[in-house]
Amino acid sequence: MIPYLDLKAQYDSIREELNAAAVRVLASTHYVLGEEVVAFEKEFATYTQTAHAVGLNSGTSALHLALLALGVKPGDEVITVPFTFIATASAIVYAQATPVFVDVTPDTLTMDPAALERAITPRTKAIIPVHIHGQMADMDPILAIARRHGIPVVEDAAQAHGATYRGRAAGSMGAIGCFSFYPGKNLGACGEGGALVTNDPALAATVRCLRDWGQTQRYHHDLLGFNYRMDGLQGAFLRVKLRKLEEWTEGRRTAAARYDQLLAGLPLGRPVQAAERRHVYHVYAIRTLRRAEVQARLNQAQIGNGIHYPIPVHLQKCLVHLGYRQGDFPVTEAASNEVLSLPIYPELPPDSQAAVRDTLAAVLG
Repeated sequence: MIPYLDLKAQYDSIREELNAAAVRVLASTHYVLGEEVVAFEKEFATYTQTAHAVGLNSGTSALHLALLALGVKPGDEVITVPFTFIATASAIVYAQATPVFVDVTPDTLTMDPAALERAITPRTKAIIPVHIHGQMADMDPILAIARRHGIPVVEDAAQAHGATYRGRAAGSMGAIGCFSFYPGKNLGACGEGGALVTNDPALAATVRCLRDWGQTQRYHHDLLGFNYRMDGLQGAFLRVKLRKLEEWTEGRRTAAARYDQLLAGLPLGRPVQAAERRHVYHVYAIRTLRRAEVQARLNQAQIGNGIHYPIPVHLQKCLVHLGYRQGDFPVTEAASNEVLSLPIYPELPPDSQAAVRDTLAAVLG
């Protein structure tokens, strides 16, 4: 069996450090926020080339608080893409704003800047490009459009820890960057977690207040806030894992390059790494019109796989009230019908990748 993701192998490589971190937090009795979270925030801010990081309980909470801190309110519109996880749109709805979708480009599956420009209205109050599968969106034209219209950009970097665009880190280019530390992410907690990064001290202070019931000091609730705090154990675990992230990222990139070589010549699409971008391959997604057949063969061979994502967000039942229809975003819809994610993780053995290739070749010819 070849798993899609091997968290056991990751744990085995840092078992002693994680165990020591857990004991340290348990002995401190600082289980919510605390010194470990503060230390992680400083280290993660440095890693993402930003001045401030705020530890949270999920990437969804980061997106939600980003919009609130920027003043998004009922009746506003926030532009994003439909080729993403539901959380991107959900956070917009949580802020009582309206998601407005624009299509992605066929190569990177990230926000199409030309489509973005056409979608802006007087009600547009934020733009959320999604750094999908581990590759950043085309940020320079997106930011140029946003500046012309005076609209802040929030980077959904939930899948892009360590990705770069022309030397700049994911999360550092917009007004705010949002990260998820769900266990399967390139930097994953041992449970739930997220973070918001920014260079604006006022935004950071607002988010710190909002994550902790709107308190400026204990029992002084200046804002209507939330219980979105990171717990101490996750802060400590993430500190251990952050020290390994660059090594793990290079392991993923090596595995992706090996796939590129192994799959060359097969009748399928492979991920495109755009010029001047560092792809960190949270997902290695091939594309094929014969996806159901290919997936069935992989399952039969006990090779883990996934589809990210089979139903575009604009066609999800929970957002039917927005009025979007099949055919509105053809690039996204085509990708959703064709993408199939292969096993990828830093510890993935070359012979396992060769077995994946052989299985694909047997079904695709």
